[in-house]
Amino acid sequence: MRLKVIQKILGLLLSVFSLTLLPPLVISLVMHDGAAHAFALAAVAILCAGLMLWLPVRRLEGDLKLRDGFLVVVLFWFVLGASGAIPFLIADQPHMPLADAVFESMSGLTTTGATVIVGIDALPPSILFYRQLLQWLGGMGIIVLAVAILPMLGVGGMQLYRAETPGPMKDSKLTPRITETAKTLWYIYVSLTVACAVAYYMVGMSAFDAIGHSFSTVAIGGFSTHDASIGYFDSVAVEGVAVFFMFVAGINFSLHFLAWRYRNLKPYAYDSEFRMYAGLLGAVFVVCTIGLALADDGLDFTQSLRNSLFHTVSIGTTTGFSTTTFQNWPHFLPLILLFLSFVGGCAGSTGGGIKVIRCLLLYKQGVREIRRLIHPNAIITIRMGDRSVADRVVDAVWGFFATYVAVFVLLLLGLMATGLDQVTAFSAVAACLNNLGPGLGAVSLHYGEVSNLAKYLLCLAMLLGRLEIFTLLVLLTPSFWRS
Repeated sequence: MRLKVIQKILGLLLSVFSLTLLPPLVISLVMHDGAAHAFALAAVAILCAGLMLWLPVRRLEGDLKLRDGFLVVVLFWFVLGASGAIPFLIADQPHMPLADAVFESMSGLTTTGATVIVGIDALPPSILFYRQLLQWLGGMGIIVLAVAILPMLGVGGMQLYRAETPGPMKDSKLTPRITETAKTLWYIYVSLTVACAVAYYMVGMSAFDAIGHSFSTVAIGGFSTHDASIGYFDSVAVEGVAVFFMFVAGINFSLHFLAWRYRNLKPYAYDSEFRMYAGLLGAVFVVCTIGLALADDGLDFTQSLRNSLFHTVSIGTTTGFSTTTFQNWPHFLPLILLFLSFVGGCAGSTGGGIKVIRCLLLYKQGVREIRRLIHPNAIITIRMGDRSVADRVVDAVWGFFATYVAVFVLLLLGLMATGLDQVTAFSAVAACLNNLGPGLGAVSLHYGEVSNLAKYLLCLAMLLGRLEIFTLLVLLTPSFWRS
């Protein structure tokens, strides 16, 4: 393991991250909101830390091994989560304690969207912008951006890309060169963000709100500049824009690339993961609409349709925006939305959850086992589209699912040990491990009332969810550290 190369990369990445504090610093200086000192001090501290790591090894050359890539990714997310908390700690408003600041920072960077802040509308504009920016940077993954930059600095990036990219098909590349792949992903990501911001502005949002919400919409994050989230605007047009871009951001970005390259929509129609993704959202939307329409809550059918569509897409893609308190919906509707977040978005999207392709492969494997009971001697392969899926991939999906369940249970027991009730603990783990945000029970509105220990456990859950569990757990195995 090349620890000095890892040190060099970590220093470079921290130095680059310090530059992201400049936009909120400028906003604070222009608007005189009193938070400029927090961003200035944080930028200097993070830059100095990065330079201290980088300067002693700046002339070192070398390539990363796969193990090195895993370590860089995990270290960077831990360090970045802590570094991103500095403005929250220093600022006069909100001026958070350490646990709250780390929670808010980690929630933003992992695009979870859970918050401990009450009174978001009263926050300084620069702090509001910073929260949204954290989600946007975390959405496609800062490491993927680094893959495009590091080769220019003499450091290869394939190992970082493989360690960071979610989903069982992570070795596939859109272009022959990994740097070009990372750039392509970011071009698509930035283009969608710009289009989303323009659309929000055209339907009535202010420029500030439009940019901020475009960051969290395309990142599938869920942070808002208002306590009432998207419900603050009470606009069908705003909700329509949000639904469209949340849905689009939950699709595998490689499909967007193929659709753009060939100038047609056939890649979507032929992709089995996309069809399942759209089908699941459609089915839950119908169930929620019927459930709300039959409930005696004073809503007409049009309002039931509107609420069901928005929250099905928001929760199903693990964005976490809200227009109403869906947690108070009748019968099993809040729970079915929470279960939908376990599936999450497509692999290669900015969504969280187990990922649609894994759930599809689990379903196909279940069907194969049933068919094997009927035809014990038959050779039955699992196919995705016109390609057969290797048994190695299916085994990896089963391994991921088993590990996911085990991690979920351990985190659930840990949260209950801190004093949370079963409903709150279950939904909090689900919301953070799936990078969703809002939960049920005591965490339906915010996480400010849970204990500090519970907040740190939930930060771990967010990180596990963002790094797809194995990227972090592999560091805990003795074989990883053997030379």
